[in-house]
Amino acid sequence: MSKQLSAKDSVLGAGPMIEENALTADQFCQLFSSVGWDAPPAPQAKVALDNSMCVFSLHLDDSLVGMARILGDRSMSFYLKDFLIMPTHQGKGLGTFLMRYIEAYIREQLPPGWAASFELISSKDKEVFYESFGFERRPCEWDGAGMFKMIQGRSSDSDEA
Repeated sequence: MSKQLSAKDSVLGAGPMIEENALTADQFCQLFSSVGWDAPPAPQAKVALDNSMCVFSLHLDDSLVGMARILGDRSMSFYLKDFLIMPTHQGKGLGTFLMRYIEAYIREQLPPGWAASFELISSKDKEVFYESFGFERRPCEWDGAGMFKMIQGRSSDSDEA
């Protein structure tokens, strides 16, 4: 599925295009590096992509400029993972376009009358962007802080034991 951005939604001219589940592991790693994140090994990225609910790749003028992944159960919980726009393309409405597309995708997954949690962990200093879509910071009045923990795989020495 792909969608063109209309001229009224952006200052980008022809507009970007989104593809679903077309991103390669190498592209994933290149995008990670473009925003200063430590890219995983390509085989690990491939497993992550293969096991994602949906992977969105954002193209502008035939160039890959951003991506995002959704994880979840297609019912009660959707988790936004790895949302990124290359720094040279930030501030042009691309992130807004991608987020609107993802929210529409999630709505399409839900039968009438259902509601689901849409969650994320923001990159530092990007909270205002997500708040513009109705996300709330944690902790808040009714919920605790979002938390995460990195777990390292066992060492190759452990594999031989």
